[in-house]
Amino acid sequence: MSKLISLLRHVPLFQDLSAAELETIAPLFVERKYKKGTILFFEGDAGEEFFLIQSGVVKVYRIDNAKEIILSLFRGGDFFGEMSLIQKGLQRSATAETMDNCSIYTLVRSEFYHFMERTPKLCLRLLEVTMERLRKTNEQIYDLTFLDVRSRIIKTIFRLSEQYGQPKTNGTFINMKLTHQQLANMVGTVRESVTKVLQELQEDHIITIDKKFIFVRNVEGLKKMIH
Repeated sequence: MSKLISLLRHVPLFQDLSAAELETIAPLFVERKYKKGTILFFEGDAGEEFFLIQSGVVKVYRIDNAKEIILSLFRGGDFFGEMSLIQKGLQRSATAETMDNCSIYTLVRSEFYHFMERTPKLCLRLLEVTMERLRKTNEQIYDLTFLDVRSRIIKTIFRLSEQYGQPKTNGTFINMKLTHQQLANMVGTVRESVTKVLQELQEDHIITIDKKFIFVRNVEGLKKMIH
């Protein structure tokens, strides 16, 4: 239980809770293990659970004309499914699938709702988190509408460096293994376009790639390339 409480302290949704409140809500979570390639839920399913990742990576995506469009990637310490906590009977707007073997804590809406009734500040934090997710979604829509493919790829790499980057003496290491196809699915293009841009970035000494991990050697140079 102490492991979960430590994790909850670093989750924006729960960071305002007192130690006593964390000890109260922690037992409401259920820990589950999932193998790589497990579908956690499909688009259109009824949403009744909130997910908090302890370890592993989960992709959230939609299928458009038989093509996978990755909307978000989540890893240890991230959470998703918060919309299901707000209103009963909402349908999932996308599909969630594990990209690695995962350990995930789940919380059902009914349990959360009873706790939230006694903790008004949690309602405000949930609203803030939801609005921030909406802002990021609007930004994605803008990028897909107004940015060219090259700029979308570069911006995605930059965003990943901000979210999952580990600072090193000579750059930033993106601690998430990604294939060219997965990057293509994130920006709404084909794999060949991603391969071309990544090659150019390596030739310009902006990034290096080793075993599907991206190391950003020049973060500011990468940022300036976004149009």
